[in-house]
Amino acid sequence: MTRALDQVMAVMETAFDPHWREAWTRQQVANSLALPHTYAILVDAEARLIGDGEAEAGGFILARRAPGEEELLLIGVRPELRGRGLGRLLIETFAELARHAGAEQVFLEMRANNPAERLYRTCGFEPIGRRSAYYRTLDGSFLDAITFARKL
Repeated sequence: MTRALDQVMAVMETAFDPHWREAWTRQQVANSLALPHTYAILVDAEARLIGDGEAEAGGFILARRAPGEEELLLIGVRPELRGRGLGRLLIETFAELARHAGAEQVFLEMRANNPAERLYRTCGFEPIGRRSAYYRTLDGSFLDAITFARKL
């Protein structure tokens, strides 16, 4: 797990603009991965799935499994690798793993104005709910949270 944690954190450091306050700390990621139904999916710069201890990660997903559903907790792709299909591969791999685990649908939540919304919609996610003023940015302003679901 240590190598996967290192890989996730290496991507995390470059993938998230501090203004949005979306990046997780190393301890938050470690605590999540220590839970029995939480896992990471990693891809390299060539959009190939990688395992623990393999090539340098270009992107990751953190996900959580529950009976009949799974939640995409966090997705990150190194900025210089965006637009190469890594995000789509990660999401489709996540959905396939969820389907094989018996999930009927998958969920994610994002801040309003997140440019990743286009990717989520392209991958079959549809908005199902909204929480007003849920996220707080670095400058103190608030943004809504939007929940998305995809049936498998």
